Amino acid sequence: MAEFQYRVITPEGKEKKGTMEARSIEQANMQLKAQKNIILSVEEANLMSKDISFSFGQKVSARDYSIFCRQFVSIIKAGVSAINALEMMRDQTENKSLKAALKGVHEDVSKGESMATAMKKRSKVFPSMLCNMVEAGEASGSLEVAFERMAVQFEKENKLNQAVKKAMMYPLVLIVVMIGVLFLMMMWVIPNFMGMFSELDAEMPAITQLVINMSDFVIAKWWLILIVAAAAFIVLKAYAASPSGKFVLGGIKLKIPVMGPLQMKSECARLGRTLCTLLSAGVPMIEAIEITARSMENVHYKKAMMDAKDQVMRGMPLSKPLKTCGLFPPMVIHMVSIGEETGNVESMLENVANYYEDDVQVATEQMMALMEPLIIVVMAISVGFMIMAILQPMFVLYESIG
Repeated sequence: MAEFQYRVITPEGKEKKGTMEARSIEQANMQLKAQKNIILSVEEANLMSKDISFSFGQKVSARDYSIFCRQFVSIIKAGVSAINALEMMRDQTENKSLKAALKGVHEDVSKGESMATAMKKRSKVFPSMLCNMVEAGEASGSLEVAFERMAVQFEKENKLNQAVKKAMMYPLVLIVVMIGVLFLMMMWVIPNFMGMFSELDAEMPAITQLVINMSDFVIAKWWLILIVAAAAFIVLKAYAASPSGKFVLGGIKLKIPVMGPLQMKSECARLGRTLCTLLSAGVPMIEAIEITARSMENVHYKKAMMDAKDQVMRGMPLSKPLKTCGLFPPMVIHMVSIGEETGNVESMLENVANYYEDDVQVATEQMMALMEPLIIVVMAISVGFMIMAILQPMFVLYESIG
């Protein structure tokens, strides 16, 4: 879908500007006219407007979604209508992006639209899984059940994300501290100590001379180092966002020891939980697989699930393409296969999700236990190298005095 900027006169007579997603400019015009707006202009959003929208938008996390779903269920169970519940959620939601989206959903539902349709218009905020679950809940008359299932889904997803982030945060902090310590030593400590030996006629040891040269370069070209580091970060970020970059880096991540298996387990947990939730709500298998594919983080798993969707459409059981792609462990394949044979796929997928969610927690702790001493050893070697460079001239000084 493309993004379009529009400027309209609303049925209330007010001028309104905004952005929307549509397959074509004709579809965008039809959607705006369906809301009884007078269209002033509609054009495809350019790069500048997209960047501005991204910069000032506030990302909605899985935790925000879980709180929203839980509170919505509580309000509905208290006998409040869906329209009033949306109004109450709009007023008390802290996330700015979610608040703005809920305001639009409330306005559309008040005009007679279904909640799912109103949410799908704001697909940048509301994930497709939530929209489909709401649509299934409205069709079956069990909206609160749909939101309750989504609350559990988002809570599990948030727990999974937090576990992975926790595994990465501590090593990253240690690496930043190590780089900071080395930078301070190069900028101030080494020059102060080496000034004591500048008048010696003796030749500096090789290790000391190497550190002095490195220190001189850092002092003279620190600005260049920062520019190169920032440029490298921007280029890597842009490459990681490109299709080829996602494919290459996604493959590398899966091959890294410890981290690769952790990502595999995370994706298996996400597959089981998402697909189970959708199928339990009555979402068709093909559509459920497609939504699950979009929820995958690694592009290789996205592609595997999209290929699986195409093969399931041809009549093949889901377990076959999952086995063929080579990305899923035997347990997942066997559990899905047993579910297909017994007609109880949802239950098997829930077992897969529960197992791998617990396994991610264990793998995270193992990863932290492995990386902490490894990084500390690297820090000790780096600082020890500096200390040796300082001590060796002292030995030369003692020999000169002797």
